[in-house]
This record gives sequence, C-alpha cells and structure tokens, in this order.
Amino acid sequence: MLAQGLITQQQLDEALAIQKTNSTEKLGRILVDLGYVSDLDVLKAYAEQLGVPFVTLDRASVDESALRLIPQAHAQRYNAVPIKRNGNRLTVAMTDPNNVFAIDDIRMITGMDIEPVLATPEDIANLQRSATPGGERASPVEADATLQTALQALGVAGGGSQVMDTTVLAGAGGDEDVDKVTQLAEEAPIIRVVNVIIQKAIQQRASDIHVEPDRRGVRIRYRIDGVLHEVMTIPKYVHQPLISRIKIMADMNIAERRLPLDGRIHVRVEGKDYDMRVSTLPTVFGEKAVMRILDQSSVLIGLNKLGILPDTLADLESVIVQPNGMILTTGPTGSGKTTTQYAVLNKINSVERNIITIEDPVEYQLPGINQVHVNRKAGLTFANAMRSFLRQDPDIIMVGEIRDLETASIAVEAALTGHLVLSTLHTNDAPSAITRLVDMGVEPFLISASVIAVLAQRLARRICDNCKEPYNPPVEALARIGFKPPEDREITFYRGRGCEQCLHTGYWKRIGLYELFLMNEELQDLIVARAPLSEIREAAIASGMKSLKEDGFAKVMEGITSFEEVMRVVFTAGVGAS
Repeated sequence: MLAQGLITQQQLDEALAIQKTNSTEKLGRILVDLGYVSDLDVLKAYAEQLGVPFVTLDRASVDESALRLIPQAHAQRYNAVPIKRNGNRLTVAMTDPNNVFAIDDIRMITGMDIEPVLATPEDIANLQRSATPGGERASPVEADATLQTALQALGVAGGGSQVMDTTVLAGAGGDEDVDKVTQLAEEAPIIRVVNVIIQKAIQQRASDIHVEPDRRGVRIRYRIDGVLHEVMTIPKYVHQPLISRIKIMADMNIAERRLPLDGRIHVRVEGKDYDMRVSTLPTVFGEKAVMRILDQSSVLIGLNKLGILPDTLADLESVIVQPNGMILTTGPTGSGKTTTQYAVLNKINSVERNIITIEDPVEYQLPGINQVHVNRKAGLTFANAMRSFLRQDPDIIMVGEIRDLETASIAVEAALTGHLVLSTLHTNDAPSAITRLVDMGVEPFLISASVIAVLAQRLARRICDNCKEPYNPPVEALARIGFKPPEDREITFYRGRGCEQCLHTGYWKRIGLYELFLMNEELQDLIVARAPLSEIREAAIASGMKSLKEDGFAKVMEGITSFEEVMRVVFTAGVGAS
C-alpha cells in the first residue's frame, strides 16, 4: 500500500506504533480504523502479497455447477465458496487463500485441483446465503450488528416489551462504579438477554458458551459437537452489564475485574436441570466469560452407547471387573474422558463395592458413589486425598487426573495393594501413557506391575442421518492418509449435505474413537527394559490393539462418521502416522 501511494510513511509509522501496544490487532485493520485506507484497499494489497487474484463476487459471475461442489458445512468452516469449474480444476474464493489445511480438505472432498482466489468476507457470506435453500444463513443463530436484531434472531423480540431499551445501558463502560454496573446487571432487559443466550445454547446442544469482547463489540460463540460457531455480535456497551449479570448468577465478585474468577450457575430449562461452570478471564478488551454446560442426565450413559466397537468393548469389560490394578484413560481436553470414566463407574457400581472419587471439580453427582472435590486453598490436593482414601477401606478409587509424581506414586501403590484405580492422563495415544509415567519419575517395574489397561480416545462428529448422502472420495486422497479398503466387500462412503436439523454442518451429535492398550507379559518386559515408545506401540498392535486411526476408519466404513472428521480429530503429531 505504501508503494502504491495509498498510505504515507508517517501513517504507516503511526499504525505500527499502535500495533506495538496491541500485538493481536492486524496492521491492515488498524489502518482501516484510523481512516487511512478502506477494507477493499487492504484486501487488494493482501491478494498481491499472496500472489493470488482478488475477485468481486455476485451470483451472476459464478458457475452454478460449481457452487454446490463443497458441502455447506465445509464452506462455512473455511469461509470458502467454489465459483468456477474448468475440467478438473476448481476455482475457490476464500477469505484466507493461505489456509493449506482448507485447500487440502476441499481437494479431498471434491477430488479436483484447487485454485484459491481472495474475496471479501461479505461477498462470500452473501454467496453462501444465496446458495442455501430459502436463502437462509447457515449458522446456529442469525448474527446481526445490533442488540435488537440479535434478540430477534434469538427468538426473543416478539413484542415491544421484550426489545432491550439500549438507552438503559448507554455508557456502561469498564470504568463505571460497581453500584451502577450492579444496577444495570439487574435490569430486566439484560436479565432476559443472558437467559436467552443460555436457553438457546441448551436448545442448540452446546457444551460451552463463549462471551468474548473485542475492540468494537462482543462476540457470542457456542461450542456444538466440539466445534465453535459464532452466533451473534452485540454492541460494546452491553459487555460490562452482561458480564456482571453472569457473575451475579454465579455468585462471583463483580468488583474484581483484574483476576480470573470461577463460579457455578444452576438453571432449569424445559423441565431439566443443568449446572454451568463459569470462568472469567481479564483480556485487553475486558473480561471474557466461558460457561461450560453440564447436563446431569448426559453422563449416566452405558458403556455400550459410547461407540466402542464390540471386540474392544468385550476386552474393556473384562478388564474393569479386575479386583486390582490401574486403568488409565487418555486424550486431550474435551475428548470425553470424564464421560467414559463415569460410564465405567456406573457399570461396576454395586452395593458390595466402596467407590471413592477425587475430582477437580466434581461436575456430575453419581448415586451411590462418594465424591470429593479438590480444594487447594484448604490443602486438599489429589495426593492428599489419595492418602486419606486408603484409610477409607475403598474397593475402587477414581482420581480425576494424574498430574505429578506424588499423585502417580500413590495411585500405583493403591493399585498394587488390592485396589482398582481409575484415572486420566493427557497423552496423544494409549502407549504414550507408559512413557508419560516414566517421565514423571515412576519406576518402569512399578508401571508394568500396576497398569493393566490404557484407553485412548477422541470424539468425532456423527454424520447427520437427516441429510446423509453417498459420495466417492478420490482414491489418491485415501491412499495419502493410509486407508486401504478391504477387498472382500464393496464400501459406500457418506457425508452430510447440511440441513436445518444439523445447522447446515452435516453432523449431528458425536461418537467416540478408541484405542485400547492391554498389558501382557511381552509389554511388561519391554517397559521394564525401558524400550522406545515405537517398540511398545508395535508390540501392542501385534497383540491386537486397534489404533485410533483404524477405529476411525472402521466407523467411516460403517457410515457413522466421515474421513474429514477422522482426519480432524486423530491426525495430530505422533498419532496420524502410527
């Protein structure tokens, strides 16, 4: 832009000085905010920098046969829309032509060579909207610039009395005194706004609500089936009363805005009880809040409904009835470890067994089980609780997470002295749990003697049954990810087209992908000998362990999930190649 004479060196220096104080803001955005250039100027310069064409889109200039080659869910996820088809080459307009993951994914879906071009987000959104049946925007809730229209999109503003009077909140910034903010937070309009945000999140099956302030407004996002969706943007002046209302509901200190805070909210929606774990975090634009929605009924699920394949389930059920030993569940945050642990506890819970858990925090209450939550301020840690548990005559102990050597050592000791211990670790796959314990400082011979099984897992989205359709992914793409179709049967692959039920994502609810590592004599010898992880993994696979990738491919062949989902959740460093 400097070379083209759109800005001067002085203007650029001013923008760079502002960016030094706010490193998260893009330089182009700052120049637009200062009024020196337009959004279009920035995009055209960005296109020249990337070496891709910049295009202006309208329906008349788009090849209709190309428009529907990418499922609506993927078009939404990548902010992309196909605009021209020429033989095996597909021109795709994108907001980020530099996104190689999106380009690879689209190449696999379509089986064509992709030529990315840059377009404005508005043009892409308009074209996506016009391509959606009925011209409706394919997102969980219509996003609008003002609070009134956002409320209408949420289905609240049915009459004049329900539309928020924005003058009530005008000027409610971050420097108002606590009394004033409290008064605003207790006004009926802001109460209705928070209630509707929560109600809609529960109706949309969201697991988390994110309230995120930025320079110009407040973004509301829902995490649905593990993926975040932006549902609305509300004006900046609503931010502080909104956060204060959430804090009041969670019994948090609304005067404290400089430190992270935690709280809980109990709500009843459509006759069901929900607990919400609330966390606030101070950011450069104000406090961000995240509300984790905990459905008490969702955790009381049987092992047979988690999506574990029959052979793996039979092995797991034979292990969890052992009188002693340690069973570990591994996976990243949000992979369903807690749900699996609770399903195991429900399976083995009986009046003859004394079961005690230590959790941080206790998210779900289980009947017939003694649950303790961590309280570090009072000195109650995982390790301290474990020591006390051993004097409580337990049969089964569940530790929320093994985080350090002290907790690991006590858990191993409990497993070796006649108790069944369940716990979790953060590792990429099941065999890595062994090396993780060694890294913590647990002796290999103790690991081999105490650990009887490790279950690694991920959560993948199910294909929506309402809009499921068959398709043929390109053979070379399947070979690239290591999929070898069986020769003894014909396979039909499926994907979700996108519909109202699944919010045009093509997916509805989730299913687990599992990898069960069962200890045997050969593996024990390798562990005691401090064998490399690769040798332990190879020996486990030779003993019959089905890897996460294989489990995912099996569910793809059954038409339960898609290749794109398996690649998204499994193909991480150290896992996809195994």
